[in-house]
Amino acid sequence: MSDPDTRGQRTLIRHGSTLSLLTLVSRVLGLVREMTKATLLGTSALSDAFSVAFMIPNLFRRLFAEGSIAVAFIPTFKEYLLAEEQDAGLRGTTREFLSCALSFLSVTVSLTVALGILVTPLIIPAFKLEEFDEAVFLTRLMFPFLAFISLAALFQGILNSLRIFTPSALAPIVLNLITILAAYGLSPFTKNPARALALGILAGGFLEAAIQLPFVLRTGRRFFFVSLKRALGNPGTRKILRLIGPTIIGMAAYQLNDLVSTALAGNAGQGVVSSLQYSLRLQELILGVFAVSIGTVLLPDLAEYAKSGRWDIYSRQLTAAMNIIALITIPITLFSLVQGRTLIRLLFQNRSFDENSVSLTLAALNFHMPGLFFIALNRILAPAFYAQSDSKSPTLAGLLSFASNILFAALLVRPMRGSGIALALSLASAVNTVLLLVFLRKNPNISVTRVLGSTLRYAAKLIALSALAALPLVVLGPRLSAWFSGRGRLVSQGLPLAISALLYAAIGIVLLLVTRDHQLRAVIGALRRRTQR
Repeated sequence: MSDPDTRGQRTLIRHGSTLSLLTLVSRVLGLVREMTKATLLGTSALSDAFSVAFMIPNLFRRLFAEGSIAVAFIPTFKEYLLAEEQDAGLRGTTREFLSCALSFLSVTVSLTVALGILVTPLIIPAFKLEEFDEAVFLTRLMFPFLAFISLAALFQGILNSLRIFTPSALAPIVLNLITILAAYGLSPFTKNPARALALGILAGGFLEAAIQLPFVLRTGRRFFFVSLKRALGNPGTRKILRLIGPTIIGMAAYQLNDLVSTALAGNAGQGVVSSLQYSLRLQELILGVFAVSIGTVLLPDLAEYAKSGRWDIYSRQLTAAMNIIALITIPITLFSLVQGRTLIRLLFQNRSFDENSVSLTLAALNFHMPGLFFIALNRILAPAFYAQSDSKSPTLAGLLSFASNILFAALLVRPMRGSGIALALSLASAVNTVLLLVFLRKNPNISVTRVLGSTLRYAAKLIALSALAALPLVVLGPRLSAWFSGRGRLVSQGLPLAISALLYAAIGIVLLLVTRDHQLRAVIGALRRRTQR
């Protein structure tokens, strides 16, 4: 019989690989959505206006959607589920809790949407946008997206707590598909392509919630709307509010962080805001496929281990997750730094996205990518606290990280423009990782020294192996570009990138096999067992 360490790692890889595959489709479509935006808007003033307009409701999404669900709802709902296992008669209590959570969320988000629409003209001037009136219109148009996506997050929290991950991974695919289709299909009928994109995002957000609801109902979970007074009186709702209270402060700081960074970027010149968004989209492709997927799978398990006091398994699961993140993000970071210009040209260069747009985006990407490992670790470490119903520690870490980001951005934006803002985010992410690890040491049941030591040794090994694998690309890159130049974007950029990626991956895998890498063996073993079923 396999030990809990091995079983936990296999479970993490099995569920994580399934979710990652679906999320890969979603993120690729998200990249296509960004390519669509690049084709229609480039790095123009209208593109900057759309970027800001979408960013504002999206910031509140992190509070009402991902933040609330991860910090408070899943750990609380897990307690109700564990109580049900002991006494089936408590199922009605769980139904009451779900009804109260749904009602409270609906009222709160609706009021926020209404207030946001009213105060939009007071917020937009901070960004110094040329297309002021259009930015106001687009922001107001997209604010209801917050309501739809918050309901979608609640449904996702219910399903994930029951270890059902597929519907939640399918929902963003629909969002991206609808947005892409709307961008091309509605552009001839709207004042500009940005409005078509906005309408697509609004429709996609609604469908993201709608397609998950039947899967929730299929689990047998029922809920209904109750009065706000009744919702606030529910013990589960009150616990969620206690847990999320500190997080509201942290999320508010995070929102202010993005707003200030974007305002600084807006003052750095036309196109800087958009170039940072394009660069972040490439970074989020990797984060979404792997870090978020693993964090999503990890949280319900860690919550269960924390509630039941199985801290040894908790620590081993956390170590496995951090090592898997290192295996993914470090090689990709090195490859992106070597092949960044080719990647950007292939994905974005088109009608409105010229060589200047390529250079602006590359400058941001070169400083965003070194922070990828730390951002991914933060997506793993934060659930480690939420599983313990501890939202104060990651909130404090976020506040200190926010302060460092603003300081770094203010110091670096003048000499480095968009690159300085990208570097500030990477440095602040590293600060956040260090703080989370320090705070995790407060729990004597978790062996942070062992977890950190394992991850640091493994990360150092991967940096060395990735650098070795990248050397041939530095030598062959210019020759590959010369061989295929002048044959159209797909051939002149796509083939050199594909050949480089295959060569880099082949060398990297050989090096990992030669060094008998334990994480690679675990991944191969999990994939082999899946194919033998």
